Parts: sequence; structure tokens; C-alpha cells
Amino acid sequence: MTAIRLLLVDDDPLVRAGLSFMLGGAADIEIVGEAADGSEVEELVDRVHPDVVLMDIRMPSVDGLTATERLRARGDAPQIVVLTTFHADEQVLRALRAGAAGFVLKDTPPAEILDAVRRVAAGDPVLSPAVTRQLMEHAAGTATDTRRARARERIAALGDREREVAVAVGQGLANAEIATGLFMSVATVKTHVSRILAKLDLNNRVQIALLAYDAGLLEEDGEGGH
Repeated sequence: MTAIRLLLVDDDPLVRAGLSFMLGGAADIEIVGEAADGSEVEELVDRVHPDVVLMDIRMPSVDGLTATERLRARGDAPQIVVLTTFHADEQVLRALRAGAAGFVLKDTPPAEILDAVRRVAAGDPVLSPAVTRQLMEHAAGTATDTRRARARERIAALGDREREVAVAVGQGLANAEIATGLFMSVATVKTHVSRILAKLDLNNRVQIALLAYDAGLLEEDGEGGH
């Protein structure tokens, strides 16, 4: 089994040491580097080629949001999990919109952080339905008519089944749950997700969820059901 190559980014050396101790002991995790600021991330990524970056959101020089945007703008970007002390704030939302695959709180139990790293490395969503709802509620406070119009324009490129899958992803459901709810195979769900990502030029499922919310699809689903 190939170990997941993990890069730790946090300005607090004690936090980095704790994460390294907690995560480095797992047989399937290899800590390949540490950075104290977002300004160091791109050079480190080029040097150590991580599969996943665990990225602190608040750092003194270049913050995790900027570092995430820079990394995800590259064609060979690793997956990024944002590390934060807040459940839902504007910086976390912006990091997710920029392409971070999810976020974990700094006080999250070690086993859950490990699970998040493994899931992101495997291409699975990190956000639970409860956290997704909380994020969407926060996003409602930052939504604009222009954003909704742009989102609806992009969503219009999807077929009916792709649209249904996008709504289910927005609800925080895993592939198996989507397959059961929409009466299709897990393989078909994965195909639809891949097509949605390609058609809409998105990086991951979290961006699908945010776009579905911005377009108002989750509100329509709640009002009308299936």
C-alpha cells in the first residue's frame, strides 16, 4: 500500500509538532514536509510532491486562503484540507470556493483528522451533511443576485440527471447514498460527478455543492422534493 504523502502548513510550531505526532504514526500516512507560512507552500509542493496539504487558514505573511488559491490554480495541485478554529466563516468559504476539498477544526479528534486526510486522498467528500448545511446557511448571508445568476447560467450546462446528482452532492451525500436515492449504480454516480466537474470546470465535490447552493437548487429541492 502506497502511503499518503502529507504536507503540514501552520505558523504555530506546537500545532505542527502535534499534528506530525498524531498523523505521522499512521501506517498509511507519510509526513513529507512542514511549512510555517503560505509563502513557503508552492516551493515545498514542487520539492516533496504531497498528495494532501493540511493548510492553516490564518498565517501572518501569506494566509492559507491565498496559498490555496495559488495551488489550485496549478494543473498538478494536491488536495487541500483547510485547518481552522471556526466552523463557518468567510475565509473558509472562500478557500472552499477556491478548490479546497474540505476543512477540519483544530480541536477535531485525531482519528477524525486522519479520516479526513484519507477521504480527501481517495477523492471523497470531507464535509458532513450537518457541516454542509451550516456552511450553506453562512453562504446565504454572503449571497448576491449576481452570484445566483452566474451560478444558474453555469448549472444550465448540466443534463437532468447531472443536475439531480449535483443537488445530492450539495446535500452532503456520499456516492452510495446518491446511488440509492436516485436508483443508479455507484459507478454511474461517479461518472456523473466526473462529468459535472469537467463541464463546470470545478475541482471537487465541495465546489459542486457550493455552486448548487448559489444557483438555488437546494432551496428548490427542499420545497418540491423528488
